[in-house]
Amino acid sequence: MQTDGTDYAGIEGILPWDGPAILLLDLDAFFASVEQLDHPEWRGKPVIVGGDRERRGVVSTCSYEARAFGVRSAMPSVRAARLCPDAIWTPGNFPRYISLSQKVMRIMQDVSPRLQQVSIDEAFLDISPGRFVGEHPVVLANRIRERVAQLGITCSIGLGVSKSVAKVASDRDKPNGLTVVFPGREADFLAPLPVRAMSGVGRQAEKRLNGLGIYTLGEIASADEHILNQVFGKNAAMMRNRCLGVNDSPVVTDEEVKSVSNEMTFSSDLTERIEIEQSVSMLAAKVARRLRHKEVAGYTVGLKVRYADLGTAHAQKTLDAPVDDESEFAPVLLGLIDQLWQPGIHLRLVGVSVSSFSRRVEQLDIFGGQGAALPPGKGRDGPTSGRTRGQAGTRRGKGHRALVEATDRVKDRFGEAAVGYGRELRFRERDTGTIAQKKDDYRDPLDPASRGGDD
Repeated sequence: MQTDGTDYAGIEGILPWDGPAILLLDLDAFFASVEQLDHPEWRGKPVIVGGDRERRGVVSTCSYEARAFGVRSAMPSVRAARLCPDAIWTPGNFPRYISLSQKVMRIMQDVSPRLQQVSIDEAFLDISPGRFVGEHPVVLANRIRERVAQLGITCSIGLGVSKSVAKVASDRDKPNGLTVVFPGREADFLAPLPVRAMSGVGRQAEKRLNGLGIYTLGEIASADEHILNQVFGKNAAMMRNRCLGVNDSPVVTDEEVKSVSNEMTFSSDLTERIEIEQSVSMLAAKVARRLRHKEVAGYTVGLKVRYADLGTAHAQKTLDAPVDDESEFAPVLLGLIDQLWQPGIHLRLVGVSVSSFSRRVEQLDIFGGQGAALPPGKGRDGPTSGRTRGQAGTRRGKGHRALVEATDRVKDRFGEAAVGYGRELRFRERDTGTIAQKKDDYRDPLDPASRGGDD
């Protein structure tokens, strides 16, 4: 067990924990660890879970043996292959990863009901002594780590008084580590760490900070407000507080989905509008199915593209009624293409998202109808959140909705490939085979308002 610098061996029975106790659990090299669990002959060898090296694949994750060669998550597969030519490659088994992830989350919920899962392999848990928790937080953290190990995989845990401290601490001792920052020790623990240790400081921010002579979290915490505003803008005060160990962002225990998305990197660039439209329609269908599976419908639809030079752009539109049927929101997405693409531009990735599941007021027809006439892509349903199947997408009539739900049932029983459009077969040949590391969650695990992310 690592701590904030003091020898705390066995101290859980001596030092009381006063105040909040937030734990961040991060499953170690999760996808690769599951593959080594399921293939004992792969243990101790470099394993890479990722897309096709010949088709612009990306590393989803890799074992620690592969990391010793410099391989990292999100690295292009072709580069990873050069760094570690003898690695064992696998496209992965996402249903298996989900199943094991759910077991880990149940272990955490056995300790406290205040769980916030931020990705398939990462979750916060509020184990503050009080109503729900009676034992010392260090005892509970150790117990969770031991129970996860019994599943055949390992996790690294950070424990502190806030989510920001717990997040940083979880990265200090990998794999299979526990790093504890006792109350009152936050600033001392954070101050000497490099700026990239803090969530919210990316590569560009690191370069700008270093250029200003700022290399540690302590230096961010003591920097002039004007300097921080140059780097972080409106988030300057928040980042200073994080570097001081002050972060009052709560563990979000509701299970509301913030966004549902799907994206695809293509083995060869999309250059024609017809194929871009077809890719958007295909991804919209995948997102719509997941919306219905989660029993939610959203107001905001988004389109994301990545260009040949790796630049990324987004466009979105908020509708007057929530949607969970691609026939209602795909036309809106097609209308956004011109904001992001013009003839002659090459696209290597396309992504589709639906978000904003909170309640909104829908304009009503003054003649007493369900709503005024809406252009294609705008649904007819009332403002609800977390609705059951059959409550969204009624604008096209009961017959269309029955067909949608029948298709869902066929796929539920026989798999996603059981029913589909011809365009899906075309793009299946251009898929890089990469499994996304995180689905429908948060980009910044300390900020529930943002989503997505990487290992």
